[in-house]
Order: sequence, then C-alpha cells, then structure tokens
Amino acid sequence: MAASVILPDLATQVVVPVAAAIGIAFAVLQWVLVSKVKVTPERGSAGKDGASEALIEEEEGLNDHNIVLKCAEIQTAISEGATSFLYTEYKYAGAFMAFFAVLIFVFLGSIEGFSTKSQPCHYSVGKYCKPALANAAFSTIAFVLGAVTSLVSGFLGMKIATYANARTTLEARKGVGKAFIVAFRSGAVMGFLLAASGLFVLYLIINLFGLYYGDDWEGLFEAITGYGLGGSSMALFGRVGGGIYTKAADVGADLVGKVERNIPEDDPRNPAVIADNVGDNVGDIAGMGSDLFGSYAESSCAALVVASISSFGINHEFTPMMYPLLISSVGIIACLITTLFATDFFEVKAVDQIEPSLKKQLIISTAVMTIGIALVSWLGLPYTFTIFNFGAQKTVHNWQLFLCVSVGLWAGLVIGFITEYYTSNAYSPVQDVADSCRTGAATNVIFGLALGYKSVIIPIFAIAFSIFLSFSLAAMYGVAVAALGMLSTIATGLAIDAYGPISDNAGGIAEMAGMSHRIRERTDALDAAGNTTAAIGKGFAIGSAALVSLALFGAFVSRAGITSVDVLTPNVFIGLLVGAMLPYWFSAMTMKSVGSAALKMVEEVRRQFNTIPGLMEGTAKPDYATCVKISTDASIKEMIPPGALVMLTPLIVGTIFGVETLSGVLAGALVSGVQIAISASNTGGAWDNAKKYIEAGVSDHAKSLGPKGSDCHKAAVIGDTIGDPLKDTSGPSLNILIKLMAVESLVFAPFFATYGGILFKYI
Repeated sequence: MAASVILPDLATQVVVPVAAAIGIAFAVLQWVLVSKVKVTPERGSAGKDGASEALIEEEEGLNDHNIVLKCAEIQTAISEGATSFLYTEYKYAGAFMAFFAVLIFVFLGSIEGFSTKSQPCHYSVGKYCKPALANAAFSTIAFVLGAVTSLVSGFLGMKIATYANARTTLEARKGVGKAFIVAFRSGAVMGFLLAASGLFVLYLIINLFGLYYGDDWEGLFEAITGYGLGGSSMALFGRVGGGIYTKAADVGADLVGKVERNIPEDDPRNPAVIADNVGDNVGDIAGMGSDLFGSYAESSCAALVVASISSFGINHEFTPMMYPLLISSVGIIACLITTLFATDFFEVKAVDQIEPSLKKQLIISTAVMTIGIALVSWLGLPYTFTIFNFGAQKTVHNWQLFLCVSVGLWAGLVIGFITEYYTSNAYSPVQDVADSCRTGAATNVIFGLALGYKSVIIPIFAIAFSIFLSFSLAAMYGVAVAALGMLSTIATGLAIDAYGPISDNAGGIAEMAGMSHRIRERTDALDAAGNTTAAIGKGFAIGSAALVSLALFGAFVSRAGITSVDVLTPNVFIGLLVGAMLPYWFSAMTMKSVGSAALKMVEEVRRQFNTIPGLMEGTAKPDYATCVKISTDASIKEMIPPGALVMLTPLIVGTIFGVETLSGVLAGALVSGVQIAISASNTGGAWDNAKKYIEAGVSDHAKSLGPKGSDCHKAAVIGDTIGDPLKDTSGPSLNILIKLMAVESLVFAPFFATYGGILFKYI
C-alpha cells in the first residue's frame, strides 16, 4: 500500500520544514518592508524632498516633525503598556504551566505505578508499546512546548502590532492605499510567523519523539496530544485576560468620554485612552494569535491520533501519516500567493476598495488552497486505505479525504461571509439595528440580541453539513481534517484579523496626535473594514473550534474505551445537562469580570475629569498610568476563576464520575458553547458597526440618525458598550472552553479509563 504513495518519505521530510522556513522568511520580508516607514523625523530640509513638502501641505500647515514625534511617543506608551501587561500575565501563565505539567506527569505516570516496563498496546493486540512513564514524560514535554509556542506567538504578534500602528498612521498622510499596505503587511507578519512556527515545532517534536518511540506510533502520537493541550491552555489565559483588559478600558473610556463628556473616542484628554489602545493589542492580537494557534495544534493532534491507529500507523506509512502537516505546508504557500494580491498585484486607491480587497483575500486563498488540497491528496495518500472508526476499520479513498478537507475549507468561507453579512454596516441587518436607535437604547439592545440569535442559523447548518459529509466519508479522521481544512488558510485569516486592531490603534494615534480631519477619516475607514474582518476571524475560530472539539471528542471516546455514548443512561444525561450549562457559567464569570473592572475604570476616569484642573480644556495631562494599572490588575485577578472552571471540570468529572459522564459533559459544552459564541460575537460586532454607521454618516439614512453626540448616537454607544464584552471577551473565549475541555480529556483519557468513576464504583 505504501508503494502506491507518489510522494516519497524523504520528500515529505523536506517539504514540511521548507514550507515552514518559507513562511518565516516571508514574515521577515514583510517586517523589513514595514520597518522602512520611519517614526523619527527626517533630518534636513523638507524642501529637498518634494514628497515631504506635499505631506506638510496636506497636513494643513501642521509641523510635520512635531506630529512624527507625537506619534512615536504615543506608540511607545502603547507598546510599553502592552509589554508590561503580557509579562505580568505570562508570570501567572508560567506558574500554571509548571503546576499542570507536574499534574500531567503524575496522573499519566501513575497508570502503571510509574513502571518502566513495556505495556501491552491498547489497539495493536499482541504487541508491546513503550511504558506509561515514558508517555507521561513525553506528554509533559509536548505540553510545555505547546504552551511556550502559544505564548511566544501571542507576544510576537503584540510586538509587531505595536511596531506597526504609528507607521500606519504616518502612511495615512500619503493616502489610504499606503496605510492599508502597512497595516496588512504587519498583519501578515503575525499570520505567517504563527502558522510557520506552529507547523515547524510540531514537525520537530514528531521527529525527536520518534527517535525514542520507534515503531510505537500509537504511543508517539498519544504523547503529541500534549502539544495541543499546552497551546490551548495558554490561549485561554490570553483570550480571557486580554479580553477583560481591553473591554474594561474600552467600556470605561466610552461611558465617561463619549456618553457623559461628549468628547471623541480617542481624545487625548480621556485618561483611559492609552489603556484602551493597549487592550486592542493584548486582547485582539495576542489573544487571537494564541487562540488560532491552539486550534491548529489541536486539529493536527486529533488527526494524528486517529491516523496512528488506522492503516497509516499500523503499516508505518510516514507520508500518509503526515497528511495533516502537508495540508498546513501547502496552506502557507497558498496564503503567500494570496497575500501578493493585496500588497503587490492590486493597489487599494480609495476607501471603498478596502473591504473588497480583504474579502478577496479570503476567496482567493480558499480557491488556491482547494487546488493545493487536491495535489496533496493525490501525491501524499494511497488510493485506498483504512481509517479507525470506533473499534472497526473503515475503507476510504484519497478523493474522499480531499472532499473532507475541502468541505471544511469552504464551510469556513461560508461562515466568514455570513458573519460579515450580520456584522458589516454595508448590509441591512446592522442598518436596522442603527435605525432602532431612533427610539433609544432599549430598542437598540432588543434588535441587536435578535440579530445575534438569527446569525447562528446558517453557520450551524454549515458546520452540521461539514460534520455529516466528513464523518460519512472518513469517520472522525474526516472531521479532524475538515477542521484542518478550515484552518489551512490560517496565515491569511490571521493577517486580516490582526489588520483590524492595528488600524484601530492607527486611528487612535491620529486623534491623540492632533492630526487633520482628513487623516482621521482615512484611519476610520481602515478601522471600519477591520472591524468587520475581526468578526469574520472570530467566526472562523468558532467554526473550527466546533469541528476540532468533535474530532477530539471522537479520539477521547476511542481512547477511553467507550463503545457508544447513550444519552438515555443517567450517567451521560446528567453530563449533558452540566456540560450545556458550563458556557453560561463561564460567560457569566467573564461578563461580570468586565463589568467590575469597567466600574473601577469609570470611577477613575470621572475622578480625573473632576479633580484635575484644565483637563477638559486640554491644558493639563491626564494620568494614563493609573488607568493602565486598573486594567492590568483587574484582568490578572479576574482571569483565574474562569480558567480554573475550564481546566478543573474534566479532571473532577473524569475522576469522580467516570468517562461516560465526562463524554456527556463534552458533548453538552460543544453543542451549547458554539451557539452562544456565535451569537455573542455577532451581536457585539453588529452593535459596534451600527455605532460606526451613524458616526460615518455616509448615506442619507445614516445622516438622519446622526451626528455624533445626538440622542440616537448615544443610544448606539450604549449598545456598543454592552456588546464589547460579548464580542471581545465572552464570545471568543467560549471556543477555547469547548476545545480545551476536549483536548484535556483526551490527554488524561488513559488515567480516567483506569481510575475514573470513583463515585459509581462505590454505589
């Protein structure tokens, strides 16, 4: 069977690291191009450079040097605030990482009493596999590597974003096209670095662990699952901590600044404005980076675990076994080609070309990737093979796997565009929400909630169709590679997603630096498009989380030795009920955390406005540092309880109630969590863009609702403020909840199968 694979094993060993190296090199190239935009004043006379003269004229007489210096100063403050917060957050994450690494080693090592003797294989009857102690040690190492890669991914993304925000602002003086390219290239740096580094580290640990495991692929790929657990556990802290930080600052700044004091969003007089801009980077950039890295790692691990007990693993066929990594490798090349369309082949020349250019990125990358999947499926898979399917082996053809990956890829695009339809102010749903502001904040909230609930329908059908087709064709392996298909264009998806916060920060810097109204209009246009693409990114993350969680659930059920999950048994049904409740509990904790942190922020901002003489007049400087500290302290303190809820639930349920009840909890959390996550993210996105629709006042309808400061606009701001924690804290964090619980259950499945269900053993 192995002979029928066209791509030799040696070629696979070369293709994967080379693709990762190309991705990293391309990211470095984009960074070099971005760094050519200087945030220091040019020496010498502006008259030697005609362009410089034109810039100063376009700035309507403002001194160009002073503006550049001001932008650099604001950028430094944002960068220092973001770096300081991440260092503090990572200290807590590091302590958790050390504690949980010990837990993994002790739990998994105790299965055979820390024995160093070979044990009978779980799936290959009659054969002996490596000892449980070795699996415990290697799972622990994989966990630490996944966690470190996730933290580094988030940190690098934040550094790149804070490096690029002022550069985007300064390029906006030359035109919207120049600013767009800087923001997009900066996003591409993050996207390609994360995709390539995640692939390379996974490839590396498979080969290094393989030196010890040899022919024991069952044990090798079971140990690799620790990589996914490490990635997602750090993503939880990044998403929740960063989400609480950014929304505490945002809500506090909006309620006092825009509603009470009637000053612009990023007015330098607002004490919370620096904290707000810092939050964009630690929440939307570092959090999203860690989140999507976790999804990629988990979907790869789920696919590899199922493949290791199928014909690929049994017959030791290396190239077909590496099919998930080959998909990711081709994805990097497909995204590289796609990126050139935005930065080199076609230039954005007008405001109305920004959003179409970003949407074309999604369509082009999906089309190019479809060809790539066909190529990989033809070259890297035998024509027929068998896939493990709950105790049996199912015969599958390579074209069927091509369909599985493709359906995931195109379902992601459908989810992206449906998300855009419900969150972009170019379409009627958001315009209806904006129109409802005429009668006050209450009707705005009602319309927004209805929109969020309705926006769940088509994405769920898309996910359901993907699951049905991929499971019918290739069992749980089909679902796992469908999730990988959805994430195969992760480099482009992240580039588009990171573009949003970078543009948002650029607008804030333009406002704070006192740049002209025309420059602010350009950065607002970039930001509005970024708002929609950020919602699309969240849609991708949630959709892929549903598929990843189901694939991990299947792997857990198989590894735990459960033949079927019967919802009519009380053990499973109580698990379903509790699992469906967990996303509500988690959302309540994160929402309340944002509320209490925002309360402190509002009090501090009010205090400064009331006690600092000359602050409203612009003659005195606000105390930004105190607001940054409030956000930092609140988010660090408040991120621990939701994190503990997610991480402890599988351990408690699996140990006390057993694997059947835990399977019910995982199924309930998956079904409930996906719905709430989509609804919350889209409701918040719609409220945000309804506010921006009124503020922009582009159409006659929008003008009739404005201007800024009108009662209608204030109602929209209230809706946006309510939606902030929904779209940036609770909604996006829920996809980590369902993934993390599933991958944690898979890692600890051998322990639960051996010692779990203490309660029922004594009843």
